[in-house]
Amino acid sequence: MGGTSVAGVVEPLDMRSRKYRVVTAVERINNRLTRFALRKGIAPRAFALLETTGRRTGLPRHTPVGNGCAGDTFWLVAAHGTQADWVRNLQAQPAVRVKIKDSWRTGTAVVLPDDDVRARSRTLPHQWDAALGRLMASRPLTIRIDLDPID
Repeated sequence: MGGTSVAGVVEPLDMRSRKYRVVTAVERINNRLTRFALRKGIAPRAFALLETTGRRTGLPRHTPVGNGCAGDTFWLVAAHGTQADWVRNLQAQPAVRVKIKDSWRTGTAVVLPDDDVRARSRTLPHQWDAALGRLMASRPLTIRIDLDPID
């Protein structure tokens, strides 16, 4: 049986927590609305659109995320860690794009399993979104995206 590995811990692909399954059922509806708003440029500044490459299909995958942009670094706390497909995608292919406001930025994602997720979450610019993320989190994981310089 295959799985993903973070910090030497292999998680089978079918071992998603109950909290993850319940929370993501609600998130799917919200994510569709937020993704639509981000594509049209009408979403609140607290959100950004992350584009990963599907690890099986090779197709672009778009996921609404909290806007953690700080200069040329974009910080994310993945509420469900490696249970989330978008995290598995960026682990397989770390080259990503992030749509912040109306602009796409390219970058390289780095998973930080040893980072203090709760402390990192408290440094994010939109605290109401970060607080919701902490409440819903089942296996939080910090991700840093090193953004390429703007031309």
